[in-house]
Amino acid sequence: MKRILYAVFTGFLMLALMISCKTNSPDAMTDSPPEWSKNVIWYQIFVERFNNGDLSNDPTIQTISTPTASFPVPEDWSVTPWTSDWYTQEPWASKTGHGLRETMQHRRYGGDLQGIFDKLDYLTDLGITAIYFNPLNDAPSLHKYDARHYHHIDVNFGPDPEGDMQIIASEDLSDPETWKWTSADKMFLRLVEELHSRGIRVIVDFSWNHTGVLFPAWKDLIENQQNSQYKDWYEVITWDDLKTPENEFQYKGWLNIMSLPELRKTNVVGERKHGFPFEGNIDNGAKKHIFEVTKRWLAPDGDVGKGIDGFRLDVAEQIPMGFWRDYNAYVKSINPEAYLVGEIWWEKWPDDFMNPAPYTNDSVFDAVMFYQAYRPARGFFAEGYPKFDAAGFAAEITKEWNNVAEPYRYGMMNVSATHDSPRLLSCFANKGKYKFRASPHEDTAYISGRPDEETYQRVKMYLAHQFTSIGSPHIWNGDEFGMWGGDDPDERKPLWWDNLKFDDETRTNIKPGTKQFDKVGFNHDLFNYYKKLISIRKQNPVLSDGNLTFTSSDGNIMSYTRENKAGHIMFAAFNTGASETTINLPFEGNFTDLLTGNTGKGKSFILAPMTAVILKPEN
Repeated sequence: MKRILYAVFTGFLMLALMISCKTNSPDAMTDSPPEWSKNVIWYQIFVERFNNGDLSNDPTIQTISTPTASFPVPEDWSVTPWTSDWYTQEPWASKTGHGLRETMQHRRYGGDLQGIFDKLDYLTDLGITAIYFNPLNDAPSLHKYDARHYHHIDVNFGPDPEGDMQIIASEDLSDPETWKWTSADKMFLRLVEELHSRGIRVIVDFSWNHTGVLFPAWKDLIENQQNSQYKDWYEVITWDDLKTPENEFQYKGWLNIMSLPELRKTNVVGERKHGFPFEGNIDNGAKKHIFEVTKRWLAPDGDVGKGIDGFRLDVAEQIPMGFWRDYNAYVKSINPEAYLVGEIWWEKWPDDFMNPAPYTNDSVFDAVMFYQAYRPARGFFAEGYPKFDAAGFAAEITKEWNNVAEPYRYGMMNVSATHDSPRLLSCFANKGKYKFRASPHEDTAYISGRPDEETYQRVKMYLAHQFTSIGSPHIWNGDEFGMWGGDDPDERKPLWWDNLKFDDETRTNIKPGTKQFDKVGFNHDLFNYYKKLISIRKQNPVLSDGNLTFTSSDGNIMSYTRENKAGHIMFAAFNTGASETTINLPFEGNFTDLLTGNTGKGKSFILAPMTAVILKPEN
């Protein structure tokens, strides 16, 4: 008992000191992220799987083919029907002799910018105030990290793919004066304008670490070898010797993925160690191009008012810190209110996360995708591995927040599920290590279908925490529908829109020789719960700027207050156990549970099992 009380007291003391006092952060900065970043509700859109609004611009064999694919796109390939069973191969795929997971990389469903225009009222109704777009740049893959062109929107996302390809072909990559606006580019800028008019910020995902093999600079290098004007852009290991019949050309692909040739790092200091920042820069030619692309989207034709609001920066730890400092300075010189959020993830997979401290400051990024706060929350709310009781969770999340200077905590992007991780429901249904063998493709025992009802309840409790915690909450498109799915590629299913009727989905974790199916479709109960949490967050600014102090962390019971300088206070409590419990309040008087509308009075109340409350005092 003494040990438990000591853990509770220590967790409470650490968090109270850490959250309330700026000076306790070892890296406290005088500057801070854009003020708007701590007040937003993030919604992440993966365009290819969001909504197909225009059938005439659907992908073709020509636009999705690459020379480095593991197998060529079959001649009888076609776009996959949006409402088909995710786990059934298409006729063209079944003929290839390749497995389901491999043929899924050739799947396209036709999501496009028109599909987003068609759902703008939905996004407004949901209440989100910022969109993070996965890469929109022109690329052959479904994920778009293999850029064919950084400075253009994907041709299949716009209204005229053929015309856009002709426009692009007339340009000189090395001369921005020759760059034109394609129909897809113009449509995206109209979308940005419309989103801004609805009070929705926009950031876009780019990877400055690598390009695709159809990128013009890479194609020129392949053709001309050492004589290419782009010979210094990439990490070339050996050039082809024209005097021999063999092709000696070798290069570095990101994670040895040869469809993603890496841009060359220069002036690297010391040893590069995976999962840690390192000093250096990027080749000046490639860097100049990146800066030109950045300016194009931040200030189209020199007008910041028409541009995007920032960037999500992929595999940020693979890029030298010298480049990031230069990049930050350049971006802020164009738009001081632009938001930069980096992806820094694994120091040692699948156990150790990177320390965000070197990346979250006024010289590098305004935020990182804060997976570091999600994993301990999963351990408490889902009882996933590593499992935490309330005191352990309080201590662990204190440690993670303590790695971030105080001004930067409030603008962190608090992710739970993304395009790179299992969907929230599936992540809660499966209790093993986070992201380890986290799909039925890797573990036949993985729960890949509809979770049980307890999982839904645990997810709701977690969401109440996510929307009342420090940092800006983030939603992976479709989680609010009640979608499920394991790690890549199963988290990237086409969205289950309410107006569509889907085929039943095969459960892949059933023993061989048996068949079982799940009904799939839009979950109105969960959607309305998300809407309520978003409304609560937006109507109570203390949830965006208030200090967080734990008032209880014992066993299955956790509670905390959010309180700001204006004296506003909110109280959140969670009971992940099987028995009701009495919760003491840090205030006295009338209060309302914003989740249910129920009211109460006094200094304590009964909290039912497997329940969360968000209490607002009357005064």
